[in-house]
Amino acid sequence: MGRQGSSSRRVWVKRGLAALLALPLSGCVLFARPIRPARASDAEMARFQFPLELPAEGRTQTPALVAVATQLAMDDFRPLDVKPHKGATADELCLYRRDSFDVWTAPGPEGVMFVRFVPRQDACNSEGPVTDASATYAIDTRQWRILSIQR
Repeated sequence: MGRQGSSSRRVWVKRGLAALLALPLSGCVLFARPIRPARASDAEMARFQFPLELPAEGRTQTPALVAVATQLAMDDFRPLDVKPHKGATADELCLYRRDSFDVWTAPGPEGVMFVRFVPRQDACNSEGPVTDASATYAIDTRQWRILSIQR
């Protein structure tokens, strides 16, 4: 009995030790650096001067719900860390850029915000008009999640 108990105890100790050694590895995922937008150099930032007030001409206000829903959808539609595939054409390279798309938004039922990305009229069309790059997202603005995507 003593040997059998000792053997099962060793198995439990080995399993526990393996679990303890593997635990820090799962935490590495939590420490991945988030993808951040590119920034100007410190010198360039120091030289930049903001106006006292935003210019009235061209100024627009974007409601918070629209801004956050658009960002959530854009982060899925064109993530900052996605790079074009090797051998991509000029139009394909263009379609990887966030600024190649106009954004349309509309409120939906029960806290849903529709966010549609459509290629800008004169963007990415050196090989002819782009017809299949649009997408519409249904964003749940109560729980901030993507409900559905229509491509």
